Amino acid sequence: MINSDIIRGHLESVILKLIIEKDMYGYEISNCIAERTQDRFNIKEATLYSVIGRLQKKDLIAPYMGEKSHGGKRRYYKITPLGLAYYEQKLTEWTEIKDVLETLLEDKS
Repeated sequence: MINSDIIRGHLESVILKLIIEKDMYGYEISNCIAERTQDRFNIKEATLYSVIGRLQKKDLIAPYMGEKSHGGKRRYYKITPLGLAYYEQKLTEWTEIKDVLETLLEDKS
């Protein structure tokens, strides 16, 4: 399992990336994260909805009610134009951070 402190600062970017790929509901986002990391990282429900709430407040994602399925309607989230621009900015930052960390942590022996 990956320490959640390491990923915490990037959860907004991760969730935005998934919603850019396709509109999703909360449980689907959680499952997708677990699946893509081969269960090395599982986002807690409270953390997931806290991040989703922040993304909504910043107008980066927008909720809508989906079709009725398995007993009820689900709240889906879609990316907004502002959200797409924000994600692209965060992706650029991530690339820079990754390069710096690789430079600092690579074996120089």
